[in-house]
Amino acid sequence: MAEENNYFELVAKTFKGLENVLSNELIELGAKDVTILNRAVSFKGDKAMMYKANLWLRTALTIIKPIHVFKSKNEVELYKGISQIDWSEYMDVSDTLSISTVVSSEYFNHSQFVALKSKDAIVDQFRNKFGKRPSIDTENPTILLNIHLIDDDCVVSLDSSGESLHRRGYRLNSTIAPLNEVLAAGMILISGWNGQSNFIDPMCGSGTLPIEAALIAYNIPPGIFRKGFGFEKWKDFDKDLFESIYNDDSSSKDFVNQIIGSDLSAGAIRIATENAKNAFLTNKITLKVMPFEDLLPLETKSLIIMNPPYGERMKKINLNEFYQTIGNCLKKNFPGHESWILCGNKEAIESIGLHPSKKQTLFNGAIECKYQRFTMYEGSIKQNKLIKSEKK
Repeated sequence: MAEENNYFELVAKTFKGLENVLSNELIELGAKDVTILNRAVSFKGDKAMMYKANLWLRTALTIIKPIHVFKSKNEVELYKGISQIDWSEYMDVSDTLSISTVVSSEYFNHSQFVALKSKDAIVDQFRNKFGKRPSIDTENPTILLNIHLIDDDCVVSLDSSGESLHRRGYRLNSTIAPLNEVLAAGMILISGWNGQSNFIDPMCGSGTLPIEAALIAYNIPPGIFRKGFGFEKWKDFDKDLFESIYNDDSSSKDFVNQIIGSDLSAGAIRIATENAKNAFLTNKITLKVMPFEDLLPLETKSLIIMNPPYGERMKKINLNEFYQTIGNCLKKNFPGHESWILCGNKEAIESIGLHPSKKQTLFNGAIECKYQRFTMYEGSIKQNKLIKSEKK
């Protein structure tokens, strides 16, 4: 695909429900022609933008660079289309290759078959040109290739991220069913929180929400802890350019409020403390063992975000009672505060006894969840509406 004025097309993939947040991130980063897709956002940028996107985007799972588009209804057309690419432009014989595929087509029944035929086309081209062929390495390849085949439309892309961007590098240990880092960052950004108030997660588990909140509050790039990115192995990798972007801390921020994570489990807090240490945030996050019922508000207003249990590990009746307790504690202890709760159990979230002021559907893995905002008014809702109308 042609690159004009050093700008080229890129696609950032994400979870369903986070497309708008990711789009806003890209616009703020300076990307051009930002377009929302299904579980992805396309944009244009130069090499520096591609590096920045991998380093800075909090709600992206991977950044791919499309390099060729063609039609394919059978294996002959697939082989021919892959062969149209001059692969020596992107890799050498000494490089290793891994191919991931997304296939939804009546013409192809198996994604593995698409990957195999694509691999054949690439290695045959090298063998014909140089008498040697690159090797396949599914664990740590030099080039990670993405083939997206929908109906008869085939898009071939280079994966610039390598390992999924949700793997920040700070979480070496986790509790059962830990919250994905990209989802956690998305939850915070959806709430609109950017460090202007205290942040509290009263059921923090392995600490993902408080850590992601701290990265946002201090404007620390989420990719700063990673061991590397896929583009660092590319033939056209500009080491000096990337190092200048990586080492630029001019956008760091000060944060004067508090970030607090608590959990009933001492084991969870030990893990959260270790993860916060790995992210160099030990002195920026307060983590403590405490049941939610004992948590009291700080002197200044706080935003509360939590991901309570909603799986089958708790008995149904106990789960409903648990959510009733959450609602009662929020009403009693946090009047005037705002809370966002992620829950994948419709009956449980209804048991909270609070009327949500905003709802959004998100996915925690394969579980469809409701992410809801609750505002705990001081006094009745009716009284607050009257006060607001008098101020107009």
